[in-house]
Amino acid sequence: MKKTIRRRTFLGQTAAAAGLFTIVPRHAVAGSGETPPSEKLNVAGIGAGGQAAHDLDKVSRYSNIVALCDVDEKQARESFERWPDAAKYKDYRVMLDKQKDIDAVVVATPDHIHAPAAIAAMELGKHVYVEKPMAHNIYEVRRMMEVARRTKVATQMGNQGHSFYGCRVLRTWIEAGVAGKVREIHSWTNRPTWPQGIDRPADTPPVPPTLDWNLWLGPAPERPYHPAYVPRNWRGWCDFGTGALGDMACHIMDGPFWSLDLGFPTRVEAEVSGPSIESYPKWSIIRYEFPKRGKMPPLTYTWYDGGKMPERPDELEEERRMGDSDGGSLLIGDKATIMTGTYGGGVRVIPETKMKALKRPKVKYPRSPGQHEEWIEACKGGKPAGSNFEYAGQLTEMVLLGVLALRTGGVIEWDAKNMKATGLPEADPFIRREHREGWRV
Repeated sequence: MKKTIRRRTFLGQTAAAAGLFTIVPRHAVAGSGETPPSEKLNVAGIGAGGQAAHDLDKVSRYSNIVALCDVDEKQARESFERWPDAAKYKDYRVMLDKQKDIDAVVVATPDHIHAPAAIAAMELGKHVYVEKPMAHNIYEVRRMMEVARRTKVATQMGNQGHSFYGCRVLRTWIEAGVAGKVREIHSWTNRPTWPQGIDRPADTPPVPPTLDWNLWLGPAPERPYHPAYVPRNWRGWCDFGTGALGDMACHIMDGPFWSLDLGFPTRVEAEVSGPSIESYPKWSIIRYEFPKRGKMPPLTYTWYDGGKMPERPDELEEERRMGDSDGGSLLIGDKATIMTGTYGGGVRVIPETKMKALKRPKVKYPRSPGQHEEWIEACKGGKPAGSNFEYAGQLTEMVLLGVLALRTGGVIEWDAKNMKATGLPEADPFIRREHREGWRV
């Protein structure tokens, strides 16, 4: 008699053989009564234009886009036209209250909206994907982590490099001792590519008819509308964005952070072009100090932006660029220096002669199907996404400690347990700022 192959086994073997992305059945993990994987998730977008449109395009391959929310009809127009059957909203609070068929949300808004929107969704049991950085300040990050733990929803932060193969290569090499003891890291970016180091505009032009300015402000302090903030340059303004660090450090610092199990720094110091009262400085150099971690020695991590760069290593060939066009990292060990690109790719030992002689360790971490696919799988009951809030929260807190040093203009001695800058009470309003009524987290 021919051996009978069960349909589920056959499908699993076929998908594996073809290298296809599959979603783990929820009922296989969570017991009976769960939604089968053949049924698509119902996803809502909080933010529909710009980066949100890209994220929605990715997740729409595995889900139904049932609702779109954006405070600016002009910015959202392309998404509104692409998904004409999706319900349209301006206020995500109204959307979450009114529309009961939403399983999950994608939050891709300016930084200051991330935490209020994500927490509101999680409290209703919705799975959440949020763009980097997770939040605007450290208290918001801690709250997002706490709510995610309590509600047990699937979460993911949009730092896509964490799902790239290069990130797995770097961690494997560090664990295998390719660099030896790493005591020094340098990371840099070409940001900001928007105005910084400027004062608040004095004129008050009229609000465009397509924009709800009050909703755009959300939890931020009230101020008059100005096109200097919306739609593209909000990152440089302290009330709304987190500057070059918030834009790029969750990408560039992710690989080293994960590979070296950095956790929380104990000290952070900022060198800047000027005070950051309204907008962030034109350039900054941030020095983080990390304590010993297991067998790994203490480490100094230096961040550069606004045209500042680390010293070029002597062993790097003259014709080779450091990193890539957006930035990169140098991990300096007592055996070798490893160089990477912005999103963790291009992992190389320098110089090239040393790279060619390297016996490359076998990468033991499995490839990812992609950051959006990881999240969809987690929503369906599969394993947690790689940059879930438990991991991404620690990474984002490290990044935002650099922002905190910029805002205070001094040295941060960080007491992570108590979420305090020791002996620096003037940092408290930046660790946790007051939200406007109706937007508190």
